[in-house]
Amino acid sequence: MNAEEPNPESGLDVSVVLPVYNEAAHLEKEVRRISDALDASRFSYEIVIVDDGSTDGSGALAESLGVRVLRFATNRGSGSARKYGTMVARGTVVVWTDVDMTYPNDAIAELVESMRGFDQVVGQRTSEHGTVRLLRTPAKAFIRRLASYLSKTHIPDLNSGFRAFRRDVADQFLYLLPRGFSCVTTITLAFLSNGYSIKYLPIDYAPREGESKFHWWHDTRRYVLQVVRMILMHEPIRFFGPISFGVGVIGVGKLIFDLFDKNFRVGTNTIVILGLALALAGVGLITDLMVHLNKPRHDVIPAGLEGDVHL
Repeated sequence: MNAEEPNPESGLDVSVVLPVYNEAAHLEKEVRRISDALDASRFSYEIVIVDDGSTDGSGALAESLGVRVLRFATNRGSGSARKYGTMVARGTVVVWTDVDMTYPNDAIAELVESMRGFDQVVGQRTSEHGTVRLLRTPAKAFIRRLASYLSKTHIPDLNSGFRAFRRDVADQFLYLLPRGFSCVTTITLAFLSNGYSIKYLPIDYAPREGESKFHWWHDTRRYVLQVVRMILMHEPIRFFGPISFGVGVIGVGKLIFDLFDKNFRVGTNTIVILGLALALAGVGLITDLMVHLNKPRHDVIPAGLEGDVHL
């Protein structure tokens, strides 16, 4: 089945979006696993496969499985696949997952059931099976703590690819999604920074089948940049405030040193440091004002209030 325009009157409960890049060896197995689980649930659903320029026949195989299929001529990245898959999704709830046998796709119905009273539910992985674990694990821990601080929210798993969320809420943020793996980080921070609720559901995380597309250095760097970028877009004072304060403390300390050591003469470098602190504070205040002035005037109502999802 070819992808088509979303139909708000379709009445579907769940759309499962599957980004696929050279996964022919286990694609059919995963689609059957998802279908069997949702057939046994109370939810109506669709599966949307986005073939991201595969060269191993994954696209042709997907079209033979009786699901909706989008096909990119070239590899555009996991973020692009999830973004455009979500744009054509017809379900009230959209589920993101992978087809590399890592996530418990037979538990998608449980993931969706857990959404009652929440805007998003994320599968919190209880183990790490990625490549280069000695470097990847501390890097992910650092990024997670940075994101938790900047978003003022505890985030136990920032970049899990197994999640369900309200389509109407996500529509506001799809334009923010980058092309790469950091799209999952982006959708988490976009929800949290705008006051939407996220629940974390512990899940098992299995070793992947096939070759990983994650590059620990390039993708980790993109994760860090995306976390900072998202916070600058929503809570810039959380970024500039501490830096300005730290530079200001150094400047005041240098000023006190100058007063006692140089007969009340203030060094030029002291003035530069204090000026930099004031400039950073000013940039933080101005960007914070611009963010608030440019926020949408009509937000989607968060779950638990009038706009709760009923499935």
